[in-house]
Amino acid sequence: MKNLFLILFIVISYSTLAQKSYQANTDNSSIKWKGFKPTGSHHGIINLKNGYFTIENSKIVGGEFTIDMNSIIDLDLSADDKYNTQLVNHLKSVNFFEVSTYPTAKFKIISSENKGVKTLIKGELTLKDKTNSVEFLATIKINKNDLEFHSDSFKIDRSKWNVKYKSKSFFNNLKDKFIYDDMEITVEITATK
Repeated sequence: MKNLFLILFIVISYSTLAQKSYQANTDNSSIKWKGFKPTGSHHGIINLKNGYFTIENSKIVGGEFTIDMNSIIDLDLSADDKYNTQLVNHLKSVNFFEVSTYPTAKFKIISSENKGVKTLIKGELTLKDKTNSVEFLATIKINKNDLEFHSDSFKIDRSKWNVKYKSKSFFNNLKDKFIYDDMEITVEITATK
């Protein structure tokens, strides 16, 4: 019995030692977003507050990232345009992401799977205290001390996180005054050991 515990301890210790953590460089990382309506679209970025990848045998086996919802900006309107300020304030308000109550969102990597030259990432996104599964393809480069992570563009359905403003999932009489539920997301992260 003692030998069994010793073997289990060695196996667990080896597994822990084999795992490496890469910390996200928040200055060189961002989440690009794009939202759509019948008359056009808006796009911008949101910053990471912190995060890390867990690597084992040159493969992502875990990770967790905190998203700073207060950092959301719009890039398709000039920064000094009053409509830019109005749009960003609207996105931060109770109509959309309610950042005064929910200043951060979280993404947790559950698993990854090789798909040719890309990697299928499966995880959970928590936004406005709602958690839903998300998956997307990413291109990952891991060097000795650096990691580059670039996702393909993928879509999330904002209605699953109770982002209701002008959503046909919640309101019936919007006619052409609606905003599509699907948002396009692209994640770009650099990290170091």
